[in-house]
Amino acid sequence: MSPDGELTGDRASGARPVGPRPIAPRVCAIADALELVGERYSLLIVRELSRGVTHFNEIRDNIGSPRETLAHRLRKLEEVGVITRRQYSEHPPRDEYLLTDAGRALDPVLASLRSWGEQYAAQS
Repeated sequence: MSPDGELTGDRASGARPVGPRPIAPRVCAIADALELVGERYSLLIVRELSRGVTHFNEIRDNIGSPRETLAHRLRKLEEVGVITRRQYSEHPPRDEYLLTDAGRALDPVLASLRSWGEQYAAQS
């Protein structure tokens, strides 16, 4: 750039600089969403909750997740505000899991993913 603010050299002609591009992560809402709900079983948990399955063992039976993995995913989904936990029994202490507004907002995503899976990923 010249002292008066005009572009000079390759930048004036619109040519791209030669050489490696600086390494920086791309800003992307899809990547941000996957950071929250993209782990294995996370969307399946949301699917179960949207169908009214709210108890730990029922969710585990329906998605086939190992117990420890399910517990970890439920904690993470609660931490990021996709689900909430509510105690439904004191003796013995038992919790149920419910979708928050953010979790319910995933319904169209699940519907689109289901449709895509039926068309392109269905097992023969």
